Amino acid sequence: MKLVVLTGIPGSGSTTLLGKALDEVDYVHLNYGDIMTEIAIKEEIVDDRDALRKLPAETQKEIQAKAAKEIKARSEKDNVIVDTHCTINTPAGFLPGLPIWVLEQLQPDLFVLIEANPDEIIYRRLNDDTRERDVQKVKEIDLHQQMNRATSMAYATLTGATVKIVANHDNHLDSSVKKLVNVLNL
Repeated sequence: MKLVVLTGIPGSGSTTLLGKALDEVDYVHLNYGDIMTEIAIKEEIVDDRDALRKLPAETQKEIQAKAAKEIKARSEKDNVIVDTHCTINTPAGFLPGLPIWVLEQLQPDLFVLIEANPDEIIYRRLNDDTRERDVQKVKEIDLHQQMNRATSMAYATLTGATVKIVANHDNHLDSSVKKLVNVLNL
């Protein structure tokens, strides 16, 4: 069985692309934050997902590690694709979305980065009424995608996984889905 980590910065279209690809592949889709929330609620640490960020860092780390262990166990029986953040752009700088204690548990086979042109991402964010998105300039979006590339290669170095970048440009969703499906079926 395969364990794949799929990432993309907000507005890259990773959620849309993944949703379409899942119609064509035999994978169980898990969202890392959802798994963390389920564990924290079950352990009566929080009542909802928003409360996770307010927990002490050590508690969050423990929940992250438990989530990784649960995801890895699922990947023993099914092909699993984990939707998560490669890096998180915070006011203090970029934070790794998959710290070492998570990678050691997960041991993924493949990292897939979904990317788009910065101007496409800006347009998508501006037209998405369902989310509250940060307004960023082209340079900032480009930097975030570069950080994801560098960080995913560091993750790959630590785990032996491969890294695949799938471009998700406007008006090319079908071909992007096909590329993602192809890499997932390898």
